[in-house]
Formats: sequence, C-alpha cells, structure tokens
Amino acid sequence: MSEPSRVRFLRLKGNPDLPLPSRATPQAAGYDVRSAEADLELQPGEIRAVATGLVMELPPGVECQVRPRSGLAARYGITLPNSPGTIDPDYRGELKVLLQNGGSDPVEIRRGERIAQLVFARFLAPEVAEAESLTETDRGEGGFGSTGTG
Repeated sequence: MSEPSRVRFLRLKGNPDLPLPSRATPQAAGYDVRSAEADLELQPGEIRAVATGLVMELPPGVECQVRPRSGLAARYGITLPNSPGTIDPDYRGELKVLLQNGGSDPVEIRRGERIAQLVFARFLAPEVAEAESLTETDRGEGGFGSTGTG
C-alpha cells in the first residue's frame, strides 16, 4: 500500500513553541502529539478533553486514529476512554485528546508533554445494502471464545 498523501497541520494562535506531531523513531507507526494546555492535574477517574493547539487536514480516504501512549499508561494509568478515537477527513476543528486517569493518584500533564499518538490509515467506504439472507460459514453464530483457547 502506498503512503497516504501529505497531512497538513495548522497551529492555532499561541502555540508556536509546540512541535508538529512526529515519530520517535523511523519505524514508529504513531506520531506523538502534545498538550497545548497550561499544566493541568488529572484526578483519579477524571476524563478531560485536552487541547493540542492543532487543526489537521487529512487527505480523502484517510482517517487519523488517536491512541494512548504506552509509557503514560504503564507509569500512571493514563488512557484514552474512546481508544482508538477516529478523526474523519472532513473534520476541521481543533484536535483534542480525551485523557482518562485510571490510576489511583493525580497526574500532572505539562504543556508540551506527549499525550497521545496519531496513526493514519486508509479506509473503505463500501455501499451498505440490506439482505434477505447471508452466506453460511463453519463458525456461524459462534461469538466470544467460540474458536477455542489454544
């Protein structure tokens, strides 16, 4: 699959000090995005939409998935309750990240701190059609755990 076209970012006023999303290593799938907010304290159980100070323009047929950072999750229990969040190519509002403190202690999030990662992916938009019947499979209606444990 070819690389998606260029993703353009617009910095909102007051954020010239924040870098654009970037990959930590050449093979990283995710682009780290940072908090644009003044230092904040996320209380245990609290969910907050954290501003990034960025608006993005995605190419047609490309979505942006917003995912947690494993370091924040491992150290503090910080996650994204809607992970992965999806940003559609026609959205032009500020990118905000829903952070949740799943730990037992308050966590300070500093301005400029990496809070999430962005993963870009092409998507299909198939035609949706109602059917009178569907093809049979060996699995059939077997749901959770139906294919075994090994």
